[in-house]
Amino acid sequence: MDTKTEHFLKCLDGKRIALCGIGRSNLPLIGLFTKYGASVIACDKRTQEQLGDMAVEAQNAGAKLSLGENYLNDLDVDIVFRTPGMRYYMDELVQMRNRGVVVTSEMEVFFDICPCKIIAVTGSDGKTTTTTVISEFLKAEGKTVHLGGNIGKPLLPEIESFSENDFAVVELSSFQLISMRRSPDVAVVTNLTPNHLDIHKDMQEYIDAKRNIVLHQNAFSKSVLNLDNEISNSFSENVRGKLCKFSRRQKVENGAYMNENGDLIFSENGRETKIINKSEIKIPGLHNVENYLAAISAVWGDVSVESIVKVAKTFGGVAHRNEFVRELNGVKYYNDSIASSPTRTALGTLSLYDEKIIVILGGYDKHLDYTELGELIVKKVKTAIIMGATGPKIEKAILQAKDYSQGNPTIIKVENMEQAVNAAFENSEPGDIVSMSPASASFDLYKNFEERGEHFKSLVNDL
Repeated sequence: MDTKTEHFLKCLDGKRIALCGIGRSNLPLIGLFTKYGASVIACDKRTQEQLGDMAVEAQNAGAKLSLGENYLNDLDVDIVFRTPGMRYYMDELVQMRNRGVVVTSEMEVFFDICPCKIIAVTGSDGKTTTTTVISEFLKAEGKTVHLGGNIGKPLLPEIESFSENDFAVVELSSFQLISMRRSPDVAVVTNLTPNHLDIHKDMQEYIDAKRNIVLHQNAFSKSVLNLDNEISNSFSENVRGKLCKFSRRQKVENGAYMNENGDLIFSENGRETKIINKSEIKIPGLHNVENYLAAISAVWGDVSVESIVKVAKTFGGVAHRNEFVRELNGVKYYNDSIASSPTRTALGTLSLYDEKIIVILGGYDKHLDYTELGELIVKKVKTAIIMGATGPKIEKAILQAKDYSQGNPTIIKVENMEQAVNAAFENSEPGDIVSMSPASASFDLYKNFEERGEHFKSLVNDL
């Protein structure tokens, strides 16, 4: 075990630690902290009945529980680990910091003590696929890779097994980044568009949170920024180390780009290396070309062209991202539950097909603008099946679109996923494409986009 890691873990002995938010980021920490002599309180606004198995799991791991509306009141602790979903500036956390309590997070501590190279990815769209592709590149090269963060599992509980020659590949959300005061060795920003404005006080706070991924780097680090995205590209002025750009629209001097023939090229020190043509990449869509350009720029120098090409030709994509579910009566069904914003649906599902398709839209309202999506739906969609809190906003954007006319597209309003899938089945004909690409978050009906996607797939497979 690395000396820095060992020192941190030994310092936990006798400490009183509160884990605020019982979920996938914090639950696995209980066993690690109690192993090194800390006493742990697992805190959550939900009741024990609402938490169900998670509350039992926390207790079995050795934690005491503080639950309900007053779960943060009168905590007598030394350290608080907030879950990423908690507002960083909420009154209770501010009061704790003022009292001298250490308020941190799993990812902050991981960055502090990780002994190996960290490659981290953030952005409004594409970050999960880009993060996964980076890890696949490294694994194809024979590297030991630890994949985690916002992509599905915390990495701090596994820190004892890390070695200095390993690679940590991490997806970071704005909620994780907002309090970060360390940046990764390689920082990747896929793009930035309005998102999570239901949580952040305004767009500027969201941008500033994302900026932390490059803000604390040093001269030996690398930043990979999207030249085609104005906000991402604006982070260039904050970069202290090596700056790489990627673009599918124009040539770059240092980084990866796509030329007019669809070839992916890496440019460095005046030399250009052709890697692969976009037609050879197994997962479709121009947004995935961008994801590959970002990933290539991130690993260049650590991974051979041969390994990059091997992954590009064989990697089938990540679940819930334009995932093929089944074909029934000549109709193909796709699960794009990851599309939790208008731009994600626009750049993903609505960019993939030449013919007009059937799309299931709507969900939890993150206070985003659907005007541009409405214009694109009119051009790309034959039937829009609308549900959820954002349903009325999406319908309004369609009806007010410049090229909208009666029945172009057909709009069907439903109340839940069961009705949506049945409507798609009843209104489709052989040759049609049906995609569940909500352009909205899932939290009105589901815990997360994965649960939404699994429900959709189950319903489609039961047709």
